[in-house]
Amino acid sequence: MQTYKVVEKFVSINGEGQNAGKIAAFIRFAGCNLNCSFCDTKWANCTDAPYEEESAAQIVEYIKTKNVRYVTLTGGEPLLREGIPELTRALLEIEGLTIEFETNGSVSLAEMDAVRRGRKAEDRVLFTMDYKLIVSGMEEHMKKDNFAYLLPKDTVKFVVGSKADLERMRKIIKAHALSNRCALYVSPVFGQIEAAEIVDYIIENQLNEVTMQLQMHKFIWDPDKRGV
Repeated sequence: MQTYKVVEKFVSINGEGQNAGKIAAFIRFAGCNLNCSFCDTKWANCTDAPYEEESAAQIVEYIKTKNVRYVTLTGGEPLLREGIPELTRALLEIEGLTIEFETNGSVSLAEMDAVRRGRKAEDRVLFTMDYKLIVSGMEEHMKKDNFAYLLPKDTVKFVVGSKADLERMRKIIKAHALSNRCALYVSPVFGQIEAAEIVDYIIENQLNEVTMQLQMHKFIWDPDKRGV
């Protein structure tokens, strides 16, 4: 039986993206293939991270007991986990549930895109995909082919730590015509760049398609608090 390494699960509000502020159940899987400088869940990526082996049926039952309309599959990197398509199909059996993948941009979206299109679930399976900029140290791992799979309900998220990151973000948006494809969000590396500087840049460059966003959960709770 297929099982999944779950390091934590909880109900909270989405802290960022198009569903920010909405209640969701979070399923966090162990392990990631990147090592971003600003990662706030490094503990979940360690080889010795504590986890529970859970089946799709157990995860589905947990979601049902919470009576939520949204579930966020995160990590780590959820798309690295074997059996994710099967888990997604099982979750889609929950009436009215929307599934959001928080993915780091280095893993192909092709398989999951086929799942959602095959189930005609474009509006119930969403990608919130990072594009890692200079500050992350991981930009070389980005799969730009992923842009082709994005729909208007999907999101590309840029986390910036400097003016150079903002410039790079603008070039990526233009080069791949992202403003015509999906939602675009930008947020600061917590404690590294002033939010006002990002706003000024957006205004000066007339980036009308970009939404500025702070990580809501880090202002409601301690920035290092887990399970929120």
